[in-house]
Amino acid sequence: MTGRARWVVFGCFICQLALGYGYVFGPLLADITADLDLTRSAYGSARVATTVAMALASPVVGWLVVRVGARPVLVAAVLLIVVTYVGLSRASSLTDLYVGYALLGLLTAGLGDVTIGAVVSQWVVRGRGLALGIVYTGSNLAAVVFVQVATWLAVQQSWRTALLTIGLGGAALILPFAAGVVRDWRPGDPKPAPAPTPRGVLAADGPHMTSRDALRTRSFWVLFVALFSFFFYALAILDLLVVFLTDAGIDRQTATAYFSFAILMGLLSKVMMGLFADRMAARVAFILAFGLLALSSLILLALPAPVVLPVFAVVFGFSYAARDVVYPLMIAECFGVRNLAPIYGNLMTVLLPASVGPAFAHWCFDRFGSYEIAFEVFVGMNALVFTSLFLLRREHPE
Repeated sequence: MTGRARWVVFGCFICQLALGYGYVFGPLLADITADLDLTRSAYGSARVATTVAMALASPVVGWLVVRVGARPVLVAAVLLIVVTYVGLSRASSLTDLYVGYALLGLLTAGLGDVTIGAVVSQWVVRGRGLALGIVYTGSNLAAVVFVQVATWLAVQQSWRTALLTIGLGGAALILPFAAGVVRDWRPGDPKPAPAPTPRGVLAADGPHMTSRDALRTRSFWVLFVALFSFFFYALAILDLLVVFLTDAGIDRQTATAYFSFAILMGLLSKVMMGLFADRMAARVAFILAFGLLALSSLILLALPAPVVLPVFAVVFGFSYAARDVVYPLMIAECFGVRNLAPIYGNLMTVLLPASVGPAFAHWCFDRFGSYEIAFEVFVGMNALVFTSLFLLRREHPE
């Protein structure tokens, strides 16, 4: 990479820190529901607002990245962090949570994989997988810090102070990089070094299909269903893991530590999967990541056994984070890089139906007294999706 490309990639890494915000609400679930006198299913329904907003905003974000560039989108999203976390810190009802979580979905879409993945893919070809992996570790690094800081502040003061502190502090850090460092590649900038042919199928960057062409292909819908299953399962686990463990008698500090460790695994996962994808076909890395995700849901059935808990944290944390890297690489493999942002944005509309994952799991708890039925559903879905991934292929315009 050129010096300018490295600087842009670093700026993208800083912007990805914002995605760590979403991880704090699971560990704070007990504090928020107790303070606002909410059931877990009611709280889970409010969390749906985040993913619904992301689903609706992602195609718009992809379109804006192509039309006006990544920088205006990123700056607007950072400013929205301030509005969101000031509002959430003052929430007094379920309606306030709905509004705050919807705003969280909008800012996550703006600072998320659609925007950042498109920028990194423009600037880097040789070693693109590794570059994406490093950039996407930003969300995991921030999540570990945010969770520990938020949990400590919730105990020492309140969950409101916790949200206000991490919201304003994170925005102050990210804004200078969003406004002054990250930008699209322009004619006249140094061209990224091409990937040598032996490094695999990403060398030609695919057939460069339009988003409309992609909608008519088999691979688009395989990717769509895979992303649905991923979010339906993963969002639920992130929301319920800490409270599930504390329900089983594990103290809050230990439960939060396992949660943080699972997120921390993403630092290793994203770099390793990026390196792996640069040396092998993206399809192989993609199937491996989703295979491990399916395995994690099977291990989930044995929780909270002490012997199994660290294994689950490793496998779930690794596979959950790997998706961030392998998914945009698989889109590029199937459809090309030129229209990655709008195609990825269209795929992210899957969050509309997948957003009910946490609410479904909490409903199972409220209705049956445990999460066991939800866990069994997760196993079946992940197994079916894994078998469908072998249908993926490089698509070509008709």
